[in-house]
Amino acid sequence: MKLALGAPCLSLAGLALATLVAGCSPAVQGETQRIGPVDEQGRFPLRIGKLVKRRQIAPLMNVAHADWLTRPERDAEEQPDRVVEQLHIPRGGTVVDLGAGVGYFTWRLARAVGPAGHVIAVDIQPGMIELLEKNLADRGVTNVRTVLGSEGDPRLPPGSADLVLLVDVYHELQEPELTMDAVRKALKPNGRLAVIEYRQEDPSIPIDPLHKMTVGELRGEIEPIGFRFDELLDFLPKQHIVIFRRDGAL
Repeated sequence: MKLALGAPCLSLAGLALATLVAGCSPAVQGETQRIGPVDEQGRFPLRIGKLVKRRQIAPLMNVAHADWLTRPERDAEEQPDRVVEQLHIPRGGTVVDLGAGVGYFTWRLARAVGPAGHVIAVDIQPGMIELLEKNLADRGVTNVRTVLGSEGDPRLPPGSADLVLLVDVYHELQEPELTMDAVRKALKPNGRLAVIEYRQEDPSIPIDPLHKMTVGELRGEIEPIGFRFDELLDFLPKQHIVIFRRDGAL
């Protein structure tokens, strides 16, 4: 999750130790839906990461575990087709899949914008980009441009996007303020930002707390960067969908 996100997951040089020790494994035996690294004894989780405000940034899920992004149960849990439908994406528009990972949402977004529209799929792991491009080629998707971003710069053209989508990705942004400022600049004047995250307030969801966020946390971090809260969609069983608008006053 997922910027690699789709959840989507981010390359993280600062977490090299966690990667070497644990491989940033998304699953631990007996806890198949947990995300995050384990220590050398297999204990979960190894809590490494820097603090942003009062939140600890989560370690990434490495490309070595990309198959978790297409696990069979994900369609039922995350309802991607319904999510895309409820986002009301304009035909012919431009959508950014930020932290696209292997393209779980990318090809659906490409279908939603239609042949006259465009999707920009961003990830910061070259391995994810390779898997993404293969998946798009296998599906015959041609209206997607892939971008290898960096931790603080998704390398998006300014004023180009109708919508930027982050699925299970925001909690892993290593430079959230820089990244979201770049996202804001990439949006059209009335463009939207949609952030999907697992519900921090629900302890029954078997995801490490570092990989979950509340709506309040999201709003508290994103709104000061130049966004205004627009809408909350809460039809998913385990995740919030929080939608923001670019604040044209800034």
